[in-house]
Amino acid sequence: QVQLVESGGGLVQAGGSLRLSCAASGRTLSSYIMGWFRQAPGKEREFVAAINRSGGSTYYADSVKGRFTISRDNARNTLYLQMKSLKPEDTAVYYCAADQDNTGVLYTRTVKYDYWGQGTQVTVSS
Repeated sequence: QVQLVESGGGLVQAGGSLRLSCAASGRTLSSYIMGWFRQAPGKEREFVAAINRSGGSTYYADSVKGRFTISRDNARNTLYLQMKSLKPEDTAVYYCAADQDNTGVLYTRTVKYDYWGQGTQVTVSS
């Protein structure tokens, strides 16, 4: 199985940018479809973005489309989330997740992902 560790979170002003990283160990990242999710206080965990094994296909939540970019470097075993034009409503703990199924489908539901990182806090001030 794979272990995932997120980093890159922090405090940023509205309109600013951050890049999150998710480092994988234990198994090569290329074995998994990968996703980013987030959870704000008092809310359910929600889908942000997903990417297929090769990185050639991506899918985004409407709330982040055009502002966030998911990418992966399989040689470095690392997943990324570039976030621009951040808004206060983007404040949440961000999690990366791995889907080991071979369907090729980019799922948005949390139950479809098998492995999770511990999360990294992103706070956007107004």
